[in-house]
Amino acid sequence: MLGSLNMDLVVTMPHLPQPGETVLGERLGRYPGGKGANQAVAAARLGANVAMVGAVGSDPFAEEALAGLREAGRSDRRR
Repeated sequence: MLGSLNMDLVVTMPHLPQPGETVLGERLGRYPGGKGANQAVAAARLGANVAMVGAVGSDPFAEEALAGLREAGRSDRRR
């Protein structure tokens, strides 16, 4: 697979803000993602032998995103 790898940051809030309103977030969730990474994980789960090619930065989320891909690969091989 060739594609994007990224970390999705999702904030939950009590309600959608109205125009001009500020709403404080309650929780921050981090989820490995990216169209390329998601497709690679899905293909591996279906039994395909997958290699992922993508660029990963040096920001704090890089290792977390790569760890998610590694874990998906390991869990699929155990079946």
